[in-house]
Amino acid sequence: SRPILDMSYSRHFLDFQGSSIPSSMKKLVVTKLSQNFREAVTLQQDSPVPLPGDGDLLVRNRFVGINASDINYSAGRYDTSVKPPFDIGFEGVGEVVALGLGASADYTVGQAVAYVKAGSFAEYTVVPARQAVPLPSVKPEFLTLMVSGATAYLSLKELGDLSEGKKVLVTAAAGGTGQFAVQLAKKAKCHVIGTCSSDEKGGFLKSIGCDRTINYKTENVESVLRKDYPEGVDVVYESVGGKMFDLALNALAIKGCLIVIGFITGYQNPTGLQPVKAELLPAKLLRKSASIRGFFLNHYLSDYKMALQHLLKMYERGDLVCEVDFGDMSPEGKFTGLESVFRAVDYMYMGKNIGKIVVELPHSVSSKL
Repeated sequence: SRPILDMSYSRHFLDFQGSSIPSSMKKLVVTKLSQNFREAVTLQQDSPVPLPGDGDLLVRNRFVGINASDINYSAGRYDTSVKPPFDIGFEGVGEVVALGLGASADYTVGQAVAYVKAGSFAEYTVVPARQAVPLPSVKPEFLTLMVSGATAYLSLKELGDLSEGKKVLVTAAAGGTGQFAVQLAKKAKCHVIGTCSSDEKGGFLKSIGCDRTINYKTENVESVLRKDYPEGVDVVYESVGGKMFDLALNALAIKGCLIVIGFITGYQNPTGLQPVKAELLPAKLLRKSASIRGFFLNHYLSDYKMALQHLLKMYERGDLVCEVDFGDMSPEGKFTGLESVFRAVDYMYMGKNIGKIVVELPHSVSSKL
């Protein structure tokens, strides 16, 4: 029997326009551990484009998502064993431009995909096919669901015990993940209160169904909660930390639950933490039979695909607003190209964004998608 020579792999290693993939690319690399993103991260101009293995896709990134925890990653807080240099960026959306033979059973060149994997702040990223999510098209809205939407959906589903009439407080409600907590709590027929930092954000929150917005720059959050919700709130979706954590804890109702999904106010500190008044915690929880639950998406990956499919269907039906902030209103304009990731991170920590901050990576090859 004559051996069959498989040439398909070499054919795969072309982008769908038929032009060769470049041999080098730009990417962001953590070269020094620091919570100061600009100090920690370097833009490398001529890194080799990685090669996909048998079960891998090579994705040309078109949109990448900015997360508050990007600076936790650049500070080395997630895995202390990893030493610089290492790649950064958690999520991307783009086209498959090459793939291994094993991956070609499920994917084709030119297909739109999203993924969550370290190393998305690059022009090209190798993604294991089993971790990729096929998409109908390359749209930035899909990126909002990958980390931010999934975090809101899974944390509220697993820990929130939402039901009709419950009062839900969402802090940083107009942010990347807050926008989904508001909408999902409303879908569960809850009464939703959202904190934010401007009237513009308050207007956005009302447009997605928030019942009561609290602009913490012009209103005293503690007084509003005490006056309008004397019995307390049943669930808090908390991502701010520091003083806001203390306020939210004090506002819990009997049997209330505070879900911690982050504490952004502390991330820029060397320790990554903002002090909270925790010495009174046992007494406060006991007095109300209340609970505090932490939520980290990586611990819920067994349910991740289910959550994502659910959210994608909601978006495609028009049941979910996926607000994207490209930084059009930032001083230097829209976040375009990897060099603008630094500005986008600054913009997030200035608390300017409405919705999920996304950076567009334009490509010289015009896309058919």
